[in-house]
Amino acid sequence: MDPFRHRVQYYETDMMGIAHHANYIRWMEEARVDFMDRIGFPYARMESRGVFSPVRSLRCDYRRPCTFGDDIDIAVSVESFNGVVAELRYRMTNAAKGETVCEAVSEHCFLDREGRFVRLKREMPDFCARMAELCSGNEP
Repeated sequence: MDPFRHRVQYYETDMMGIAHHANYIRWMEEARVDFMDRIGFPYARMESRGVFSPVRSLRCDYRRPCTFGDDIDIAVSVESFNGVVAELRYRMTNAAKGETVCEAVSEHCFLDREGRFVRLKREMPDFCARMAELCSGNEP
């Protein structure tokens, strides 16, 4: 799957001309929403079915700075999925230089409107099958 591409905007940089670290988290969300669209499970459709996916945890390892105008390719993969919690991995690369700028992992659970865990294997078996197929090492 082709990575999601984000161009670093001027407003995302600080006085040194470097993208502020908080923006990487926003870029991850942009890439995750795109990823879910591409695998056939857009967030809007899941939420219309009463399934919400909040972030439980997040870890970022910043490798190199990004600056205004850089094109950043963000590859998203499913690290693990057990039917309750999904762990997604992100690899952000400066498209022009080919250098990794950040590696990150986000962990998500799946809740209903009342905040209770959703039994995805019963409610969305097609989603569970797709996530299992995409888990690291299983991707075609």
